[in-house]
Amino acid sequence: MKNNHAVPAVTSLPQSPRDEADHRVRRYVITMSIRMACFALMVFVQPYGWYTWAFGLAAAVLPYIAVVFANAGSDSTESIPESPVQQLEAPAPAQPAPDEGEAQIFTIHEDRQDRG
Repeated sequence: MKNNHAVPAVTSLPQSPRDEADHRVRRYVITMSIRMACFALMVFVQPYGWYTWAFGLAAAVLPYIAVVFANAGSDSTESIPESPVQQLEAPAPAQPAPDEGEAQIFTIHEDRQDRG
């Protein structure tokens, strides 16, 4: 009995778990680095003003955003696997037209002479 399951193409497979985890960790580290920069700017930028509160708010909110983004993972929509099976039939190659008469053959002879 023949198996009629469509074989998915490699290009339609989801991202590997290791690559997805690396991407999530990288996103978390970047977001937390921005948080640390906001915290440092909040402390060291003088004179204090409205931007001090903006940096403080960003430093307080970014951990939550970093965790949500890290846990979100990659694309949550499932893609339909593509089948590598040929979908369209290729047309048959055209037959060459029959020659009308004998084929002409050209022969070239070369010799080794120095022409100066």
